[in-house]
Amino acid sequence: MDQESHSPLRPLPLLIFSSRWLQLPLYLGLIVAQCVYVFLFIKELVHLVTHAHNFGEQQIMLVVLGLIDVVMISNLLVMVIVGGYETFVSRLGLQGHPDQPEWLSHVNAGVLKVKLAMAIIGISSIHLLRTFIEASRIGSPTANVTGEGVMWQTIIHSVFILSALGIAVVDRMAQPKH
Repeated sequence: MDQESHSPLRPLPLLIFSSRWLQLPLYLGLIVAQCVYVFLFIKELVHLVTHAHNFGEQQIMLVVLGLIDVVMISNLLVMVIVGGYETFVSRLGLQGHPDQPEWLSHVNAGVLKVKLAMAIIGISSIHLLRTFIEASRIGSPTANVTGEGVMWQTIIHSVFILSALGIAVVDRMAQPKH
């Protein structure tokens, strides 16, 4: 080991390195956002349970898809909070903890981007499925979707898929060969 590896950082590099802690309030804010999603999930679940006898199968399916959507967004938040903090701020020190996520041991910015892209595709898929289910009502006064809306959501979803593939390919090319 050389002497330089244990020498204190000069003031400017120390300031730059310490600036990573400015992200801490951002991650804490995402934890608050996750609490809001937990509240939303409970509210929608109570709505489903208390009104299930009045709902048809399609309406129950739409509410359940909404619940799945909330769970997927919450999973996305966990990935960003835990993976981002571990990658960009400080180590969590979870080695050997029985609840440590498997993916956390090999997380880096590239892996995090691919995981986030896949989560966004999953969320987009749920939204698109809800739109397709509601598409049978296109033209009715209660419809929340138009034919053009379906087309644009499909195009946007396809762009998400292509973007995720592009991110995965670039990440794969950037990894050193074994």
